[in-house]
Amino acid sequence: MIFWIFITLVIAQRLIEMRIAKRNEKWILTQGGYEVGHGHYKYIVLMHILFFVSLMVEVVYFSKELSIFYPVLFFLFALTQLGRLWALQSLGMFWNTKIMILPTKQVQAKGPYKYLKHPNYLVVALELILIPVLFQAYITAIIFTLLNLMVMAVRIPIEERALAVHVEYQNVGLVRNRFIPNRMKTLKKD
Repeated sequence: MIFWIFITLVIAQRLIEMRIAKRNEKWILTQGGYEVGHGHYKYIVLMHILFFVSLMVEVVYFSKELSIFYPVLFFLFALTQLGRLWALQSLGMFWNTKIMILPTKQVQAKGPYKYLKHPNYLVVALELILIPVLFQAYITAIIFTLLNLMVMAVRIPIEERALAVHVEYQNVGLVRNRFIPNRMKTLKKD
């Protein structure tokens, strides 16, 4: 019962996020923005759908139960949700599940984006491990962690090239490491 309540809440959250992303996409398009890398987006959506299907099948078919480490795992999951909300709130109307570029606006570098280039991708990577492990669905955790690594190996370079249309991203963003910014260069600019 706990599994179904938990998974229903997580799926509901994803559906709300998709709605927010669609609203933001429309706004960005009306401001003169455009989408980049739409060819791989369907694979990201498919991967996330299959993640939930795989999780449900593994938990139900193999009669998996809540991990004995659930207090720690749930706490870590709750932290990822705070990170997700922080990332979403920090980008506001610029947040999206697609790569949406608005060349006339400055790249948003506040909230977690001051510290990590792709905090939302880190949150997703952690969720793909934590959610299945919470219910001892280790096969799902391994498969979808590997699939996510493959998808991000395509998506992140596309996103970074697309963001290079912004002068300030060229000056700061391209010299940062993949996930962790070079704080010394950022501090020198301040």
